Amino acid sequence: MRILGLDLGTKTLGVAVSDELRWTAQGIETIKINEEGRDYQLGRLSELIKQYEVEKIVLGMPKNMNGTIGPRAEASQSFAEILTKKFNLPVILWDERLTTMAAEKMLISADVSRKKRKKVIDKMAAVMILQGYLDSLN
Repeated sequence: MRILGLDLGTKTLGVAVSDELRWTAQGIETIKINEEGRDYQLGRLSELIKQYEVEKIVLGMPKNMNGTIGPRAEASQSFAEILTKKFNLPVILWDERLTTMAAEKMLISADVSRKKRKKVIDKMAAVMILQGYLDSLN
């Protein structure tokens, strides 16, 4: 069984999945969402959960640098409740401070163009969120 990693943005949802041994995280895709309209593409997430036989979800929770909960972290908490109700799976909220910035720096150092970075940044952030969680297990 695998673990799904998610990075929630206002317009996209980055998705990553662990290997079966739960050692590494691989980016799957970036799903376009409409957070304001509460359209999180749960149908697509359901397909991925079935395809990869997911038993747990790790969702990034972007706390403020001082550890407080801001609007984006509140959005993650609300989304976690939606995921729990919809899929009946445990959802772990994982502190993801600076993961998007770290993913951006990694892509820049790999000389990925701005246009391509925009397409994969959330997927890379999901990988970093999930890998952080996997590393904490070992």
